[in-house]
Formats: sequence, structure tokens, C-alpha cells
Amino acid sequence: MAIVVNMPRLSDTMEEGTVATWLKKVGDKIEEGDILAEIETDKATMEFESFNEGILLHIGVQEGETTKVDELLAIIGDEGEDISALLNGGGAASVEATENKDDDASVTVEETKAEEAPAQELPEGVIVVTMPRLSDTMEEGTVATWLKKVGDTVEEGDILAEIETDKATMEFESFQSGTLLEIGLKEGESAKVDELLAIIGPAGTDVSGVASSFSASSAPAAKTEEAPKVEAKVETPKAAPVKTETKTKPVPTPVTENGRLYVSPLAKKLAEEKGINITKVQGSGENGRIIKRDIENYEPAAGAAAVGKFVPTGTEDFDEVANSQMRKAIAKSLTKSKFSAPHYYLAVEFDMDNAIAFRKQFNSIPDTKISFNDIVVKACAMALKQHPQVNSQWFDDRMRLNNHVHIGVAVAVPDGLVVPVVRFANEQSLPQIGAEVKELAGKARNKKLTPDEMSGSTFTVSNLGMFGIDYFTSIINQPNSAILSVGSIVQKPVVKEGQIVVGNTMKLTLACDHRTVDGATGAQFLQTLKGYIENPVTMLV
Repeated sequence: MAIVVNMPRLSDTMEEGTVATWLKKVGDKIEEGDILAEIETDKATMEFESFNEGILLHIGVQEGETTKVDELLAIIGDEGEDISALLNGGGAASVEATENKDDDASVTVEETKAEEAPAQELPEGVIVVTMPRLSDTMEEGTVATWLKKVGDTVEEGDILAEIETDKATMEFESFQSGTLLEIGLKEGESAKVDELLAIIGPAGTDVSGVASSFSASSAPAAKTEEAPKVEAKVETPKAAPVKTETKTKPVPTPVTENGRLYVSPLAKKLAEEKGINITKVQGSGENGRIIKRDIENYEPAAGAAAVGKFVPTGTEDFDEVANSQMRKAIAKSLTKSKFSAPHYYLAVEFDMDNAIAFRKQFNSIPDTKISFNDIVVKACAMALKQHPQVNSQWFDDRMRLNNHVHIGVAVAVPDGLVVPVVRFANEQSLPQIGAEVKELAGKARNKKLTPDEMSGSTFTVSNLGMFGIDYFTSIINQPNSAILSVGSIVQKPVVKEGQIVVGNTMKLTLACDHRTVDGATGAQFLQTLKGYIENPVTMLV
């Protein structure tokens, strides 16, 4: 029975794919695990492995051509099998329902009848969020945790829920903004891909009718990002045992005329991870090409590596952790900042003797406790009022000189960092700043920060002094123009009034965007900051 192979979703944001290279041609025999093609997604070019066996009867997308996820990619079946019925209409959406009673392999197609499940028009602004396909083999997902509840405001980029797939538990990010009006699955419940997960829209909208009548086959055609498709669901055939080739069987040499190996990118990566010499591996793919299966089944010849030399007995080992949405967001924003904003750095070292004495006296007041970081935040806020250019923001068509001072304070969390914002920091007292920073840091570590508490900063402070780091540089948190890196207080010999004495110093580094802050401007800001930090009593005047 012929099996329809659709364009796979190889990343969580992939909507369409381009065939970069076909590694099989029509008429070739396909084994489970063979690499059919290399598919270019929105993130990378990835190998697509066959989960079925048979003859490649049809290629639906030529090299260089692009098609949507779940559209016809290829057809695999028995040699000489008639597949004209599958091709009429051009893809999986036109396949008539068939059933194969063979236990090893069957193809079933969910039929949807327009007269039974008419597309329903959604209320204005309402978005139906369906169970996403978060891995290439995912057929259904389970809601592990909801991070939003009905009635919560949802911003684009917020994490809605943690979804357990067939491979991992992954964070699911919202691509829409609005109010969470309906939750279709409770924690611990499962649903097929494209079934109702949640509904987002304007606050107060009645979506009870949408929730009760929604199905993946009768989803509204106008308001969702993609019209729903009829999916061809393939039950994967049971894996056939891998046959070990005898040493006397001729194997194609996996080397090209110019000496380069025929090896798939995935096989090459696996070989590097396992420490396997790729030139010692015999390929079983087309023209002797080394593929994933060859690396997984490779066993070095006994004693080959132990001729008169010490042979290491350790085993290479590693753990892989899927990138969370937070890590992806950090990577995206910081990469953009580093390579779009022309960074330069100004490093200074401040005398902290007065600040240490000031903090000790301040904390002697009952129910009062401030940190050195609170002193730095307050000093920055006051200095920024005198140097608005450093408190500016760059946009493609304009520069914004902020009259208010909202200072972002970088906080480390288990999966990265977040930057909660202390608003109007220049107008707050040291105890108020200390209390707010402590509260925001606690929320950050418990993943309780709201989007509003993490937005709107005009300047950022990043402090690693508590970890014993005395000097470092940071990447600007765009669209801000600068970020201050604060090191630890170090006790060391210093020269005062011509004498070497024991002193306490702290190194700070200001990263500036040269599009908005010139070197002299940054230096003048640091001079003002020096006056406040080395004589903190002046901040009370």
C-alpha cells in the first residue's frame, strides 16, 4: 500500500520548506532510516529521514522548490503500484480515505465534509490557538503546565504553556496578543496536533460557541494563519532488523574523485560527537555514502588502535537540553544588538572606601538594608538626568532622548537572565530602590514577572560582583544606548596622598552605542557617576 510522505515540520516555527537536495530518485529502494532529502527550513538545512520502506514512486517537490508543511513531498510504495488516485488533486488534501488491514503498515486519511463541518466565522479579533507540532514526529501533545490563566493578558512572545511532546517538554510561545479567553485542555490532558488548545481575543468576547464547535477539520478559514488541512496519518511500519554485511561483501568506496568523502551532514556530526574516524567507516547509502545508520552501528576493529601505544579508556559523554523559548529570545535579541549596534567600552575603577562607610552607617538605621547595587542604581539614575544622551534610545528613523529614567536590572534565572525595570529610579530613595529590586528579583526567579515589569527600560545595570567577577563587559539591551557592567569590590594596595595604603576599589565598564553616545559623552557620564559613588552622601542632598 502506497504511503504519502508530506513536507515535515522540522522546527517549531517552520511553515514551509524548500528541498535543497534529493538523496534518492524515483525507482530507488528506500529502507527505514535512509535519508530521503535535505530540507531547508526557516532555521537550517536539515536531513529528512524516511520512516518507511519501499520504492520511491513519486517526487512531489523538485530541488529548489518550496511547499507548505503537510503538503505532498513524495510517495513510497510497492514497485509498479498504481498511485494515480493519490496524485489526482495534487497532494495529501485530495487523498481519498483508504484502509489497509495489514498490521505492519497502514494509511488512514481523515475525511472532512464541508456540509457536515462548515467553516465558522470567528468574532472580530479572536484567534484560535491550536496544538502546535513541536517536533517532526509529533502527532499529539500533553499540556504539562499552563503559565497563563483565563482572563490574563497575553503579549506576543509570552509563554502560554509547557507542552510535552514525543521528544521533550517544550515551552509554547504565543504569536498573538490579547486576553486568554478559553483554555481547551487542562493540565495533564492530551490532544492531537491542530486540535483546540486555547482562544485569544479582546477581553469580554463570548467564545463559548467557537470552543464547543471547533475541530481541526472545521476550523475557521478567515482568522487563522493557515487554512486547516486534511492530514494523511501514517502508522510507522515496524523497524526491520539491520542486516550486518559480511566482510567479503564488496562495499562501494565512500570517496569522490577529488578525495572527499560521501557523507551526510548528520552522519558527520554524529561521528564527531562519538570520536569516530569517518574514513574508517564503510557507507551503506547510495554510492557508498556514509549515513546516520553507519555511524550508529560502527564498531572499530579489535585491537586496531592498540599497537604499542597507550589507549584511553574514558568514554565521551554529554547531555543535550532543548533550547527554551527564553534562551532563543536571548540569543536572538543579543545577537541582533551585538552585530547591529557599534559597541565600544569605557572602563573605570572607583574608590569604594566612602561607599563602604556610608552603607554601614545607612544600614544601622532600624529596618533599613541597602546593597552596593542599590547605591549604583541610584547613582546611575541621578547621573543619567544630567546626561540625557546616555539615557537615549536609537530607532531607525530617529533618536529618543528620555526625560524619565527607568533602569533595567539584570537578574540571573536558571535558564538565562531577565531584566526587570525600576521605574523613575531617580525619584526613589535608596530604601525604595532596594525594596523594589528585591521584589522584582524574587518574581524573576519564580517566573512571576509581568511583561510590563520587564519593558520600558532606558538604561541597564548588570552586576556580577557577588560572584567574585572584578571586570567584564556586557551587550547593550536595545533599543537602549548603554549598559553598565559592575564588578566586585576588591581590597588592594592603593596610593593616597603619596602613600601606599590598603584601599577598596570597584571596576565598572560602560558599553555604549556609538550611534547615540560619543566617547566624550560616555566619559563625562562616568565622571558624574564617580562623584556620586565615591561620595554617596551627595545623593541625599
